[in-house]
Amino acid sequence: MTIGVDDDESAFSPLENNKGLAESWLRICGRLKGEVGEVEYRTWLTQIALGPIDGDEITLLLPTRFLRDWVRSQYGDRLSELWHSEIPSLRRVELQVARPGDPAPLQVADVAPASVTAAPATEDSTAGTKPVPEVRSDLVTALDSRFTFETFVVGKPNEFAYACARRVAEKPSSVGFNPLFLYGGVGLGKTHLMHAIGAELVRSGNVSVAYMSAEKFMYRFIAAIRSQSTIEFKEQLRSVDVLMIDDLQFLIGKDNTQEEFFHTFNALVDAGRQIVVSADKSPSDLSGLEDRLRTRLGCGMVADIHATTFELRISILEAKAAASGVVVPGKVLEFLAHKITSNVRELEGALNRLIAHANLFGRPVTLEATQDVLHDILKAHDRRVTIEEIQKKVAEHWNIRLTDMSSARRARNVARPRQVAMYLAKQLTSRSLPEIGRKFGNRDHTTVMHAVQRVTELMERDAAFAEDVELMRRMLES
Repeated sequence: MTIGVDDDESAFSPLENNKGLAESWLRICGRLKGEVGEVEYRTWLTQIALGPIDGDEITLLLPTRFLRDWVRSQYGDRLSELWHSEIPSLRRVELQVARPGDPAPLQVADVAPASVTAAPATEDSTAGTKPVPEVRSDLVTALDSRFTFETFVVGKPNEFAYACARRVAEKPSSVGFNPLFLYGGVGLGKTHLMHAIGAELVRSGNVSVAYMSAEKFMYRFIAAIRSQSTIEFKEQLRSVDVLMIDDLQFLIGKDNTQEEFFHTFNALVDAGRQIVVSADKSPSDLSGLEDRLRTRLGCGMVADIHATTFELRISILEAKAAASGVVVPGKVLEFLAHKITSNVRELEGALNRLIAHANLFGRPVTLEATQDVLHDILKAHDRRVTIEEIQKKVAEHWNIRLTDMSSARRARNVARPRQVAMYLAKQLTSRSLPEIGRKFGNRDHTTVMHAVQRVTELMERDAAFAEDVELMRRMLES
C-alpha cells in the first residue's frame, strides 16, 4: 500500500549517500515528535525503520500489519508532506511490514545530523553527576528484560492500556494517571506492561522503583509483623517514587494486608508518588476488597486489556516469528491464531515450541508438522462450547426466554441477543453457518452471516455493547 504525494515535474535527484538520507529521516522524526508530542510519538512512531530508496520512491518499515495500517491511516499524509519537503522530487512513500534482516528503527538520538549543532555538555549531564537508576532490591521482583514497550505488540484490544502505560513511564504522577489500574484476563499482557513501565522508569535514571506481586507484598508484611519490623517495612515502601503491585486480586480476603496497602497507597499518592496496579477485574468488580480501597483505585486511570482479536494474534505471532529467525508460513500462523484464542501466553508458548522443534531437527515448519508437534495443546483448545450452552447463557444475560432463540420474533430486545448468540456460535464452535442457522429455528446461513457482521460492527462502535459480548465470551470459555 502506498501513500502518494503531488507530482513534481523536476527530475528526481537521489541523496548522495545513506548518511544524507538518515539525516533527512531524523529531521522528519524531530518534526513529527514536536507536532504530536512525546507520548504519541513514542507510542506509534518510534518503531518505523527507514527502508531503501528506489528511484522516486522511499520505503518505511513497520514490525506488524496493525502498526503499518495505523500509521498509514493516522500519519500517512503528514509523512508524505514531510518527505516531500526534504526531497521535493520524491513522489511516493511506501509503508511495508518489515521482514527478518530489514533495518532496525532509526531513533532521533541515534545520529546527530551534520546540520544540527550539539548543545555543549552541562555539569548535570556528565556521567559523574547523572542520577543512578535505582530499583529497590529489597522490595522488587526481578524485571524481565524481554518485557519492554518495544516487544509489546499493540492492537485494538490493548492500545489504550499501552498508551496509558507509556504516559506513566514517561511522566510519573501525571494528573489523572495516578493510580494507573490495568486489568484484563490471564495472559493478555498486564504483567508485560508492568515490567515495561518499570524498565523504562529505571532506564530514565531519576526515580526509585518498587515492583512486586500482591502475594509478595502480603508475605513481606506478614514477615515484618513476625519480626516486629513493621515500621521499617512501611518506611521502605513509602520512600519509593513508584510502587507497582501486580495481581492485586490476591489481596481479596486478606483484611490486614489490605489495610496496610490502603495506608501505603494514601501516603504515596499524598506525597505525589506514582502507583501502578494490575488485576484480573476492574476496581468495581473486585468485590472482596474494602469499599474505600476500591474507590481509591478507581479514582485515577483505569485501562482494560480486552481479549485478543484474530488480527492482534496474527500480529503477535508475526513479530515473534520474525524475531526467532525461523521461517513460519502464514498459513501456520493463521492456524495457530484460530486455534488458540484466549491466552497470549499459551499462543507464544505454542510458537516457541514449534520453533524449537524446527531448530533441533532442522526441519521446515509446515501445517502438518504443526499439528503433529502441538497435538496436545491443540487438543486442549478444541472448541468444546456447544450452541445450546451459548443460547442459554445469552438468554439469561439479556433476560429473554430460551425459546426466543429459535422463534420468529423480530422485536429488537429479542433479535439483538439472538444475533449475539449466532456471533458467539461462529466464534466459539466449529459448526458451519448452515448448521448454526438450523439451531436457530432453521434460519438460512445468510442470516447467520448478517448477524456476525452486524454484531462486529456494533462492537466497533459501542464500547458498552462490546464489553457485554466479551463478557459472554469469557464466561463461555472459562
